[in-house]
Amino acid sequence: MKILIIHNAYQQPGGEDVVVARESNLLMREGNEVTTYKRSNHELDSLSFLQKLGLVRRIVSAKDSKTAVRKLVHKFLPDVVHVHNTFLMVSPAVYEVCREENVPVVQTLHNYRLLCPASTFYRNDGVCEDCVTHGLLRSVKHACYRDSRAMSAAVALMLKTHRSLQTWAKKVDAYIAISRFAANKFVKAGFPANKMFVKPNFVDPDPGERTRPGDYALFVGRLSPEKGLSTLIQAWRRLPALIPLMIVGDGPMRRQLAVDAAAAGLNNIRFVGQLPRDEVYTAMKKAAFLVVPSVWQEPFGLIAAEAFGCGTPVLGARIGAIPEMLEHEVTGLQFSPSDPDDLARQVAWAWEHPAHLTAMGKSARKVYEQRYTARANYASLREIYASTINRSKRIRALRATA
Repeated sequence: MKILIIHNAYQQPGGEDVVVARESNLLMREGNEVTTYKRSNHELDSLSFLQKLGLVRRIVSAKDSKTAVRKLVHKFLPDVVHVHNTFLMVSPAVYEVCREENVPVVQTLHNYRLLCPASTFYRNDGVCEDCVTHGLLRSVKHACYRDSRAMSAAVALMLKTHRSLQTWAKKVDAYIAISRFAANKFVKAGFPANKMFVKPNFVDPDPGERTRPGDYALFVGRLSPEKGLSTLIQAWRRLPALIPLMIVGDGPMRRQLAVDAAAAGLNNIRFVGQLPRDEVYTAMKKAAFLVVPSVWQEPFGLIAAEAFGCGTPVLGARIGAIPEMLEHEVTGLQFSPSDPDDLARQVAWAWEHPAHLTAMGKSARKVYEQRYTARANYASLREIYASTINRSKRIRALRATA
């Protein structure tokens, strides 16, 4: 099969970029022909003042992306185009090209960008779905994208324009949601249910199962408000000092978190910054458990899936897709989001029951083997592609005879 992958990388690399790279490598490893049209928001740094003034038009429809993708389609002749992210440099113009060239399009919904200009359904330290329930102008009022009303207005305009053009309904042949939770959000907001598939992200290569439980708690991720770091620090203030916590990652909250931990006398918390992926896996295997204290509606918990691959149980907030991934007292423990008392209770119980942690780690590894391996993912992805291609052919044949 020949697949054209389209992806716009963000200025700060994240889990989405990791997933795109893993999926592309998997497709090629399985014998498919893959070519990629990739742009990066780092390109913004080199734009002139006049070019930056034209960003609003570019966000809605970028002519250079449209031309480049058309040339790729003519040269490569893909069976399917798989779009991961078009924001900001690519733009939704590529969907129009694919429709004109009769190439079916699969779109992965990595976040909530097509419903929420900020992409997170998170504002002012809490869940916010105002743009779905009250309209996109709410994002402009609250300056949801980059704390800028002008930039928020540009993103809202892009979404409003392509909703009016029915881009999402008519020019995308299939959607891949990375959890049932996320799929339900999009369908409830009006996306076509008959085009919605659920395929979780995966972990590759296999990190390997640990040999024994570790002796500290672990957090891995971006140190930003929606990740629930404040809840994590508050929970540790309620725990005995004997429970060590390692925090892996970086972000805007790092300095303040370190100050808060020091002020509270939490010498058992260690900030180690960002680590290479293999060192993250080593940290996971040496940990007693991973903590995912998110306070936003995570569409998928890639870090949790990686912990499962290591045979490490997860303590996760009961929000977004986390409860879908994590079975309470089987592969880990759940707690109420934004509730440091509940998190502290679950941490204390886990620390005092190492035998249960061992059993939960074994169960977590089994779940990884069933759901989050490259083999399981490829089977699902291949089926989605085949279904989408066949459906597209049937529709074109009906149009031809109409």
